[in-house]
Amino acid sequence: MNNEIVEKSVPWLVVLTLLVISVGGLVEIVPLFFQHSTTEPVEGVKPYDPLRLTGRDIYIREGCYLCHSQMIRPFRAETERYGHYSVAGEFVYDHPFQWGSKRTGPDLARVGGRYSDVWQRAHLLNPRDVVPESNMPAFFWLDRPVKEADKATIQAKMRALRVVGVPYTDTEISEAPAALEGKSELDALVAYLQGLGTAIKSAK
Repeated sequence: MNNEIVEKSVPWLVVLTLLVISVGGLVEIVPLFFQHSTTEPVEGVKPYDPLRLTGRDIYIREGCYLCHSQMIRPFRAETERYGHYSVAGEFVYDHPFQWGSKRTGPDLARVGGRYSDVWQRAHLLNPRDVVPESNMPAFFWLDRPVKEADKATIQAKMRALRVVGVPYTDTEISEAPAALEGKSELDALVAYLQGLGTAIKSAK
């Protein structure tokens, strides 16, 4: 086909552009479905328990992902600072995953266990108590009981996640509301943060 015909015909240009993009996309995406490293969980990775799942929802609700990523790239500067680079198998139970590139604050992919629960709580309630130069906002309102709405919907969330492949059992789902009794939103968020990246130990 003559180039001039394609360049002067909008329909042909649109059709051929979409064809090229589709073929290129399939060539790049389809092989990933057959790579076990992208579809199977890393050893030690488990579905979020009810408290951590609630904490993850709070993390998203409060917009933490707008300043923090959870994707360490395989470059020396990043792995020396944050630890082992992120791998897809760590996030097979995340819907949606929290990878990203925004780093107003540090990457949180390996934050689990790096600080104590006490430090995490103090940092969330008033970051400048532990990091004087921090520009992170204080989340003092999180020190309140988990909302009744979250307790009421936790089972539905877990059942929905089971539909997309998260292996929750009937027992885990039935016991979920009890796991949130007496817990605060702060407890839930700290539990979520303390589990991040613990399946792959940081490279030293």
